[in-house]
Amino acid sequence: MPSAAPPPVPETSSYLRVLVVDDHALVRAGVRAELTAHAPDLEVVAEASDVEGAVAAVHALTPDVVLLDVHLPGGDGGGGAEVVAACRDVKTSRFLALSVSDAAEDVVAVIRAGARGYVTKAISPQDLAQAVRRVAAGDAAFSPRLAGFVLDAFGTGAGEVAVADSELDRLSAREREVMRLIARGYTYKECASELFISVKTVETHVSSVLRKLQLSNRNELTRWAAARRLV
Repeated sequence: MPSAAPPPVPETSSYLRVLVVDDHALVRAGVRAELTAHAPDLEVVAEASDVEGAVAAVHALTPDVVLLDVHLPGGDGGGGAEVVAACRDVKTSRFLALSVSDAAEDVVAVIRAGARGYVTKAISPQDLAQAVRRVAAGDAAFSPRLAGFVLDAFGTGAGEVAVADSELDRLSAREREVMRLIARGYTYKECASELFISVKTVETHVSSVLRKLQLSNRNELTRWAAARRLV
């Protein structure tokens, strides 16, 4: 009995054009490979690795969907949210965050900037492709439980999240990453390994975080983060 014929490849005009933004080349290559293998209707037209490159690529290429990490180097330290905000004039492009982070402040920041969804890197290739399609169609797409952060931020919990956001605005994207890990009990060495930075850099970020938040030590930082449901 002959095997079933493979599904037809869509015409070029029906492709959804995707820009992949991540500061890790291996992640970009992996996303491109997975989308190519599992979603013939999605075409990765370009990649970018930092805020400036992403903003330039969006304006030059006007992709249908920008798939971006929330923590990116460059710009003013705003990461993916900064990219989204800087591209609001490109009305035809929609933004979907793809990040290892599932922290409430990251989700809320990028959605507040104008992204249509947020999924974590634990997502399957098939679900990622479907999320891209949903965002391209104007719908929202979220990994399980992350939607609750958005409901809290823009619903009954708006005041509490707004206060936390105001304080977090003092920190750069990297400082927020370090803050969350330290508050979760990571040692400086473990934090450095997790973020691929040096222990000295971790120490510098922790000192900056404590100064900006007017805290004295990591125990106070842990209590501060726990009170705001950031860990």
